[in-house]
Amino acid sequence: MSASEHSTIVIVGTGPAGLAAALAVSQLGQAVTLVGPEPRQDDRRTTALMRPAIEFLDRLGVGEELRAISAPLTTMRIVDATTRLIRSPTVSFRASEIDEEFFGLNIPNASLNSILGADVASSPLVTWHKQMVSDWSTHPNRVEIRLNDDREITADFAVAADGRNSLARDAAGISVRTKSLPQSALVLNFGHVRHHGFVSTELHTEMGPCTQVPLPGGYRSSLVWVMRPEEAEPLAALDDETLSRRLEERQQSYLGKVTVEPGRQVYPLTFIQPTAFAARRIALIGEAAHVFPPITAQGLNLGMRDVKDLVDVISKYAQDPGSDAALSAFNAKRRPDIVARSSAVNIVNTSLLSSFLPLQLMRSAGLTMLDSVPMLRAFFMREGMSPGSGFSAFLPTRLRRVVS
Repeated sequence: MSASEHSTIVIVGTGPAGLAAALAVSQLGQAVTLVGPEPRQDDRRTTALMRPAIEFLDRLGVGEELRAISAPLTTMRIVDATTRLIRSPTVSFRASEIDEEFFGLNIPNASLNSILGADVASSPLVTWHKQMVSDWSTHPNRVEIRLNDDREITADFAVAADGRNSLARDAAGISVRTKSLPQSALVLNFGHVRHHGFVSTELHTEMGPCTQVPLPGGYRSSLVWVMRPEEAEPLAALDDETLSRRLEERQQSYLGKVTVEPGRQVYPLTFIQPTAFAARRIALIGEAAHVFPPITAQGLNLGMRDVKDLVDVISKYAQDPGSDAALSAFNAKRRPDIVARSSAVNIVNTSLLSSFLPLQLMRSAGLTMLDSVPMLRAFFMREGMSPGSGFSAFLPTRLRRVVS
């Protein structure tokens, strides 16, 4: 006979979003069941978390540890590296322009997972089953899940942080709009002879962005290089010297001689947008709720806002966080943010892939305006960090405090 248990809240998924959610919910004084394996330690990617996400992690008690192993992002550059007839100017966004010390921190994913995982494991309010979920079922007053070890868990409310191929999303009856993109991302870390100056550079090419993001120490960076799938695997298979040379050529030597480090990974790119973000006592966060190309550092920042809004809803509807009213509130909070960010990234990515001249003209005109109009540039910088902050910056200081 299989073992069974009941929990008010169960969180499924142990990526950064799921771990942060477990930690945040437990800090409400609410017992929570977490389901998922030990966090991955082989992820070579890094995540640029903007200041609002860092401040949220500060409140969870992990910010100081993250600062010690991350690099600040003080400037973000967009460079048109296409060979098209219509090209855009280089645009530099400096945190100092909006009176910030830095936009955010670039954090190695493996370290982020490890730090969050350690705090979750030490919480007396979190029961962690390091198993996978094999089956879901939903009922009017509960959610039931079965684990790989045959254990059954029932819960009043479930949080799905189980990734882009979410079984929980299917169980909730939430359909998705999915589009496989003609792109893959080559991810690696590399050393360089010139100090990066804590500047992140996003080279826009005909096949997508090639983004360098600073790592601690000044002479190492992480890379996400988007290209055609048929080009990514052969490039990843090159020897270190040849790949280093190809990368330096792609970057036009702006960091001088580069040396790629061991460990390369290739990820196919996909666009996924659910039709809803909560249903049948299940709420979606992280990649269960949104997947899009790695442009302008939006992915996990959006995921942290999922967690923040989730905690707000759980606090307000503590008696029954899986009720229809609670799910409607979560949907209402998350839909505008997710749809707006996903759409913006999709438009930018489409403009890079398209050779349609009017679209290229629009993209060039937009970047030219950002380069030449400081107030507009400041607006987009604030909006990129925190939705709504661009508009609130135009309010008097006293009203700005009320809005925030």
